[in-house]
Amino acid sequence: MAEHNELGKKGEELAVEYLRENGYKILDRNWLFQKAEIDIIAQKDNFLAVIEVKTRSSTDFGLPQDFVKQKKIQLLVKAINAYINYREKDFEEDLEIRFDIIAVQKKDETFAIEHLTDAFYHF
Repeated sequence: MAEHNELGKKGEELAVEYLRENGYKILDRNWLFQKAEIDIIAQKDNFLAVIEVKTRSSTDFGLPQDFVKQKKIQLLVKAINAYINYREKDFEEDLEIRFDIIAVQKKDETFAIEHLTDAFYHF
């Protein structure tokens, strides 16, 4: 596996650990719909959090969250709509949908995690 793929995988693992430590229930990971992939779908209280994880080893070209582009946002919206239709019977209550980004930055041998809630809107 390429080094950047391993870094991305590590970032997702750290994001899941962070979310669990902060009271989120992980519902799905790497959920696919057509050309879209949702990294993490999690629930906390009455929020369904659609989480895009971006991991970078350097900020020379920008912060990790700067790499979530409009096309990716459109794909995430399309995918979460399909996910909700697919799992509709599994949700007991009306949940508010929130789009988050977890930015993971490698600094030497450690990682910094920043959780941006309501990082973008879906309309």
